[in-house]
Amino acid sequence: MKTLWCLVFCLTYGLSQTQSMFSVVTDTVLPPDAFHNPTQLNYGMAVTDVDGDGDLEVVVAGYNGPNLILKYDRSQRKLVNIAVDDSSSPYYALRDPRGNAIGVTACDVDGDGREEIYFLNTNNAYSGRATYSDKLFKFRNGRFEDLLSDDLNQRRGVANKMAGRSVACVDRRGTGRYSVYVANYASGNVGPHALIEMDESSSDLSKGIIALVDVAAQAGVNKYTGGRGVVVGPILSETRSDVFCDNEHGPNFLFRNNGDGTFTDMAKQAGVEDSHQHGRGVALADFNGDGKTDIVYGNWNGPHRLYLQGSNQKFKNIATKAFATPSPIRTVITADFDNDKELEVFFNNIAYRGHSPNRIFRVSRRANSDPKIEELNVGDAAEPQGRGTGATITDFDGDGMLDLLVAHGESATQPISVFKVSQGSSNNWLRVIPRTQHGAFARGAKVVVYTRQSGSHMRIIDGGSGYLCEMEPVAHFGLGNDVVVSVEVYWPDGQSMARALQEGEMNSALEITYPREGEQAVLTSDAQCGSGFTLNQNGRCTGTN
Repeated sequence: MKTLWCLVFCLTYGLSQTQSMFSVVTDTVLPPDAFHNPTQLNYGMAVTDVDGDGDLEVVVAGYNGPNLILKYDRSQRKLVNIAVDDSSSPYYALRDPRGNAIGVTACDVDGDGREEIYFLNTNNAYSGRATYSDKLFKFRNGRFEDLLSDDLNQRRGVANKMAGRSVACVDRRGTGRYSVYVANYASGNVGPHALIEMDESSSDLSKGIIALVDVAAQAGVNKYTGGRGVVVGPILSETRSDVFCDNEHGPNFLFRNNGDGTFTDMAKQAGVEDSHQHGRGVALADFNGDGKTDIVYGNWNGPHRLYLQGSNQKFKNIATKAFATPSPIRTVITADFDNDKELEVFFNNIAYRGHSPNRIFRVSRRANSDPKIEELNVGDAAEPQGRGTGATITDFDGDGMLDLLVAHGESATQPISVFKVSQGSSNNWLRVIPRTQHGAFARGAKVVVYTRQSGSHMRIIDGGSGYLCEMEPVAHFGLGNDVVVSVEVYWPDGQSMARALQEGEMNSALEITYPREGEQAVLTSDAQCGSGFTLNQNGRCTGTN
């Protein structure tokens, strides 16, 4: 049956059967069972280091069952759920089966160097007020505990009890302490967007006392709308974290960071309001290699958008007819899956009224022209009957190839699917992991690499992305047969670090710590490219070596 569907799908879209992007490995890596991969309603996914051992885990928002924490066991070569049903487990509270969670994000709220985990719970409410609050879990006293349930925060009334969708993390002041942006789904004047963060003046970190406050009104983001997708990164700003929200039943928001902790909505001026559509999954990328941040997102059964940022911070939609084809879209992911130097856009759909296969497009850079957009054969990840609700990417087994995990739910219970990339295993790659001044993952940071052949490439460590989801806190670069000669990192506070790549660092994960006082912040063009080479105006390293 799968072969027949692939034949029909490939003939319909004119794709090659022989060059499929993904192969399903669920039965090998995460076989469905009642504990590790239960057949239940799941929604959002986020990637963080849950257990503090340096490896990344996948956090899954469970709706009619517990939340899951999937860790790769190298000895078994499998993903296993470490959130066991045992009250003595440090991860027990993360299960929270009563929450009916749909959105999830992770970031360092209190600046202790370890990320907290925020679950957006619905408790069966889809607009306005909910009856069960969200949860913000901190590792404290040897276990994860919910900060929003602390008496202090109960008295403050800060726990979000509104029906929301996506959640994301934003370092609005560049301190390395993150706020959690909650895209609530308002009912009239009930349920504005929220922005929850630590109140430093009322907290005592030495005693584990974390006072929380909603600063959405102060920051200027407490708007009423049908909140959907959220992404965070330097979109209009050079380094500061801006916020883009693609909404439903109203215009999108593009909040420019003013540098003082407040935001100004620039969506109308930028041309990205898209007022008559209903946004879902969204991602940030530099598709044409000009160093500016572009925006791609899907509209629910409406035309999908690929906005290139041009001069004067104006955006234009370059989506082709095939790319824009309406679908019941959920998560949108941008990444170089096959490590060939070009970005792909993965569309995850939900088959709620007949088949609705997932799709993937390559967006190739071209000199002096807009990128070329071509649809690829998504392979096993088409899942024409999949009830896709969320998805994320990470390299859980350390082979340098991104792995794709897709959650399902809403209209039918289905287990999680896991896919490996079927091509590009011989291509070069580099993974860059920036850290904040506190040692946590630097969500919102911008990473630029300079290469011998193909110029500069940029990635953003998004504080949101997808839909209900959050991608891994890693800048992943596929390189084909090219090599990186230097790396630059820009933090949300404007600090930067640049250094040449050392011998043996290609095809590895590179940790970049926050710069200490006096460390070199900018490399000369010669230093960027290495001895005997110089950086030309196209960002390529040229020379005679």
